[in-house]
Amino acid sequence: MSEIINNREQVTTNNTERKEILRQIFKDLHNGKNIDEVKAHFNALIGKITIDEISQLQHDEMEAGDLSIAEMQRIYHSHNELFKGSIEVMDHIQKLEDQPGHPVHTFKLENRELDKLVTEKLQVHLDLFVQEDTSENVYKLIEDINLLLDIDKHFSRKENLIFPYLEKYGIYGPTTNMWRIDDFIRDAIKDAKQKLTTYKGDKHPVIEVITFIIREVTGMIYKEENILFPMALKNLTEDEWVKIANESDEIGFCLTGPAEEWRPGRKAIDEKAISEGYIKMETGILSLKQLELFLNHLPVDITFIDQDDVVRYFSHGKERIFARTKAVIGRTVQNCHPPRSVHVVEELLADFKAGRKETEDFYIKFRDKYVYIRYFAVRDENGQYVGTLEFTQNIDPIQAIEGEKRILT
Repeated sequence: MSEIINNREQVTTNNTERKEILRQIFKDLHNGKNIDEVKAHFNALIGKITIDEISQLQHDEMEAGDLSIAEMQRIYHSHNELFKGSIEVMDHIQKLEDQPGHPVHTFKLENRELDKLVTEKLQVHLDLFVQEDTSENVYKLIEDINLLLDIDKHFSRKENLIFPYLEKYGIYGPTTNMWRIDDFIRDAIKDAKQKLTTYKGDKHPVIEVITFIIREVTGMIYKEENILFPMALKNLTEDEWVKIANESDEIGFCLTGPAEEWRPGRKAIDEKAISEGYIKMETGILSLKQLELFLNHLPVDITFIDQDDVVRYFSHGKERIFARTKAVIGRTVQNCHPPRSVHVVEELLADFKAGRKETEDFYIKFRDKYVYIRYFAVRDENGQYVGTLEFTQNIDPIQAIEGEKRILT
């Protein structure tokens, strides 16, 4: 082993041996070995690591089995410590992310605002709260947490626009793991708000959850900028970045917005172009334009998933209840849901495919709406399952109806 330590070049040129060393280092982290010892071992034997190697290692770890929330948080925090200052970034990637208006440039602008919010405001106000939990100090924390709720837009653009393209290139590890951590952060922010708005003098739970938020948000900024964004910049085409830029407005931006409109050198694909052909159906004939218009004018949101669980279509009305982007087309529905709810989706689809169910209904309060979500098994004339239709509607206006209103009146 001393020969390897004294000749790092020998290790880096031996790809098989390098992979085994990296796997052992990850295993040591997983088993709780002291991070300083693991870091020293990493520096001596590896030195620099590529984003591709990190992606593969995290994918392998994800495949190894389920981890508890606490265990996952510990491991990914140790990943940050291990990789800090050791990730190789290519020059062309740096040039792309420096272009104002490029989606990654915008993500990084948001990260600067998020970092200022958690380190210069939230941390300062938490310190004041620790010293004295006055109503004024509680209110300052509530204001900070309300601003931090905006992080959901940042995460949603990442999850619904970048992740699908990475999965298209066979990159799953960082996307699934990151979505889980995003959800932990979202839940912690909501928990902090609930604890603060109902505060009765129990300081420790408030301190604990806000400390967690600060640590995880700053950790996520590091993971995005040193692992996720370089990985995406390396793999995604310019046309794919154009699509991401064009669809970002629908989800929205966090604390700031794009520096300017991004105009890449290559001409973007005109996705608004539509064929003038007609579709003949059993009960009528419509042009593609007419079909698209009437589906988008329905007072409901529709999504269709095929027999292989792949998203094939969604309507695009003026006021969608849940954000959808074109990047989900061609993506499996399991990868369009947070990891913690995937099992519910899979059970429902299994019931539809086996013929145990034909419909399933859910109803939830979502922001200012009461949302009725219905799922229908779609079958052909022979009863063969061909997909699932999701039907989502805001039923608040319907519930408010009283009396009668007839056409003649």
